[in-house]
Amino acid sequence: MSEKVMENNRVTVIGTIVSDFTFSHAVFGEGFYLVDLSVSRLSEQADVIPLMVSERLMDVTRDYRGCTIEADGQFRSYNRHEGVKNRLVLSVFVREVQFLEEFTDYTKTNQIFLDGYICKEPIYRKTPLGREIADLLVAVNRPYGKSDYIPCIAWGRNARFASGFSVGTRIQIWGRVQSREYTKKLSETECEKRTAYEVSVSKLECCQ
Repeated sequence: MSEKVMENNRVTVIGTIVSDFTFSHAVFGEGFYLVDLSVSRLSEQADVIPLMVSERLMDVTRDYRGCTIEADGQFRSYNRHEGVKNRLVLSVFVREVQFLEEFTDYTKTNQIFLDGYICKEPIYRKTPLGREIADLLVAVNRPYGKSDYIPCIAWGRNARFASGFSVGTRIQIWGRVQSREYTKKLSETECEKRTAYEVSVSKLECCQ
C-alpha cells in the first residue's frame, strides 16, 4: 500500500544548492533540514525550491553551496501556525540525492507527477491579454491517513478543461515545480514580500 501511495507523488529536480541548511524538525531522533536549490528554466530564469533533507541523507554541517545535485522525492505540504492563521508551507521531501559533476540537459531539471483529488472549486480567470488561467488545489494521499495539499496552475486549454472539475474529481498532473514572488499586505501601511510554490501544469487527465 505505501509503495502505491508513494507513486502518486513523484518529483525530480536538478540544480545548484544556494543556501546553508536550516533545522526544520525531528522525528524519532532523526533531524530534518531545509536547503534551497536553484533550478534553471529553459527561459534562463530559475526557480528556488526548498528541499527537506534528512541528516542521515546528507552531511548537514557542510557547506554545499555551488554544488549541483539531483534530488528525487515528493512535493509535500504542512500547515504552519502564524498567530490565528495557518499558512501552507511546501517543500520537496528528498528520498534520494546524488551529486553531479556537470549537467547540460535542462529539459529534465524539473519534473513532477501527481495523482490526487480536487479539494477546492477551481478558480478560472483570464488575464488582461486574454490568457486563460485556472488555479487548482489538489489533495494527494500519503500513508497513515495523511494528505498533501498542492496548489497547481494550468494555462490555456488545460485551464479551460480544469475549470469544469468538481470537488472530489480524481486527476493526474504532469508538470514542474515553480517559485513565484508576491507581496502580502499585512496592514494598511505594511507589506511583506513572500515566495509561493506551486505546480505549473503541462498535462492533466481526469480519471473519472
